Amino acid sequence: MTAKTLSLFEGYGIEIESCVVDMDTLEIRPVVDELLREASGTDDWVEDIDDGAIGWSNELVTHVIELKTNGPAPSFTDLAANFRASVGRLNTLLAEHWHARLMPTAMHPWMNPERETRLWPHSNGPIYQAYDQLFDCRRHGWANVQSVHLNLPFADEHEFARLMAAARLVLPLIPALAASSPVVEGRATGMLDTRLDFYRTNSARVRSMTGDVIPEPIYGFAEYRDQVLGAVDRELGELDADEALRGQEWTNARGAITRFDRMAIEIRLIDAQECSAADLAVACAVSRLVQALVAERWSSLPSQQACPTEVLVEHLMRATREGPLAQVSDPAYAALFGVGATSAPTLGDLWRRITHETWAGPAELEGPLEVIQHDGTLAQRILAALGPSPGPDIERARLRSVYGELCECLASGRPFQP
Repeated sequence: MTAKTLSLFEGYGIEIESCVVDMDTLEIRPVVDELLREASGTDDWVEDIDDGAIGWSNELVTHVIELKTNGPAPSFTDLAANFRASVGRLNTLLAEHWHARLMPTAMHPWMNPERETRLWPHSNGPIYQAYDQLFDCRRHGWANVQSVHLNLPFADEHEFARLMAAARLVLPLIPALAASSPVVEGRATGMLDTRLDFYRTNSARVRSMTGDVIPEPIYGFAEYRDQVLGAVDRELGELDADEALRGQEWTNARGAITRFDRMAIEIRLIDAQECSAADLAVACAVSRLVQALVAERWSSLPSQQACPTEVLVEHLMRATREGPLAQVSDPAYAALFGVGATSAPTLGDLWRRITHETWAGPAELEGPLEVIQHDGTLAQRILAALGPSPGPDIERARLRSVYGELCECLASGRPFQP
């Protein structure tokens, strides 16, 4: 997001992470620092590159790169083409210099982070080293994660309260649309969104960082700064954590975090999909749902704010395991979306009812969304492609075939259909 303050739904900031892998073996290739330096045309180590409407940035580890909108986009129209073109330029550079390519999805399916992790060593290196000292980042949940972040702006405290209330309600639904991480270290985990399971516990040493993933029902600036950001800082101080982590909004790791520096709420629970169009289809569907809640289409602001955190956590945990098959366990939760529990018994059913009412394009994202809602989340489609009852140990050749096809989907911008 830029320094200019935008009001609700006047802009959308999108960040999409992908990992770099060998073109043939699909083993991770920790070359993003070299890639960004090559793209800069200089001998300097750089951490950001402008590629027209899209920017490229480093992440915690050197095998993951982030593609993001250069500032907030006014709409989702044409974003898929912009991201796809940028992916093409990255793949060209990777192929020419390192015999490598980009791989989508939320986790590399057989990476061993203890052995293979290489933290970013350059300008922001001290921050990543501080995280590593505190948490040991050579683990899943730190070194092996690729997600999509959706930034939604607010102009003032009143808009913040409305946006946060809506975002809290939407978070448990996200894995039912976006789960893409069913395989870790060559094994089917039994969960569709394994990334979120690791995400939930990766910073357990500092309990206040992630909390319950679902943000607390806090709707005032001062209260949020004290009870959320302040709590993180106080706990970091008790642990004598490195000063590089103190006083920073990004140490807050809930599923939706408030970025006062951007005047935006950043939704962080979307697993990376198989191509930019699918990433954006999910982000757009989430945005449309948040917008309908903010407009009080089905439920009032007070009723949204009163939804207990425990109910939201329970649904999120179910969705992490079962995705769209997770049961709606509390009729009052479904009622906030204007749906009776009997007419939408699962979170997948709830999404289908919601998108039927709220989806408003753009047209180029309708196909990827239809694939998700008709054929299942990417995690379900990956498991289907791996064959009946995969695991616990899956043959590497089978994994390489399926994930190689996913790399082709990212390059060509088409949905994955086994």
